Amino acid sequence: MSIRITIDGNEIITQDGATLVDVAAENGIYIPTLCHLKGKPCLGTCRICSVRVNGNVMAACTVPVSDGLEVEVDEPEVSDMRKALVEFLFVEGNHNCPSCEKSGRCDLQALGCELGMMVSRFPYRFPVRIRDHAAKRIWLERDRCIFCQRCVQFIRDRETSRKIFSIKDRGTHASIEIDIELADKMPPEQIREAAELCPVGCIIEKGVGYNDPIGRRKYEIKSIRERALERKRK
Repeated sequence: MSIRITIDGNEIITQDGATLVDVAAENGIYIPTLCHLKGKPCLGTCRICSVRVNGNVMAACTVPVSDGLEVEVDEPEVSDMRKALVEFLFVEGNHNCPSCEKSGRCDLQALGCELGMMVSRFPYRFPVRIRDHAAKRIWLERDRCIFCQRCVQFIRDRETSRKIFSIKDRGTHASIEIDIELADKMPPEQIREAAELCPVGCIIEKGVGYNDPIGRRKYEIKSIRERALERKRK
């Protein structure tokens, strides 16, 4: 059923029940995301897509649209909230962008640039996290994990559907874990899928590393905004 909603004062005709973040992108309105993937179940873990819906701040990837919905994306307070959330992600881990294998291809780095972040307003925590390189073909760089849970939910053993990645503990003790036995069974294309699915440089395929030269890296060719709008229109 066709319905009408309003985003930043613009009236949009769409389908009842469609996901707000996708509807916005299909109409040329960019809402940043880190955990959401079109066509995949909503995770709602990063909250980077926070917008104001009928006066309340909500994660756009969790909102099914309905008739008469009034959405504010570029409202100053909400925009600053999204920027603060990105800054939080930088201070909660150890992100040394110049030396990271995913520099130029990292969604978190690209979002920091897109939102105009120069340095976080929050104190850096510098947590001590042990990297995991026990798997034959996967390097797990825990310092960079933002706990988006894409790998946990969407990368599974093809024979048993068991989860290959998981989150252990909570809060400051949380860590990303990998089932070594299942990881060593992953075919090469699934390893590449996992590395690409990771929005940061946490899951690295061994023997690949810096596979794109400077000037030809993902977000040096097109910004994260351009890519997101293109992807959502497909």
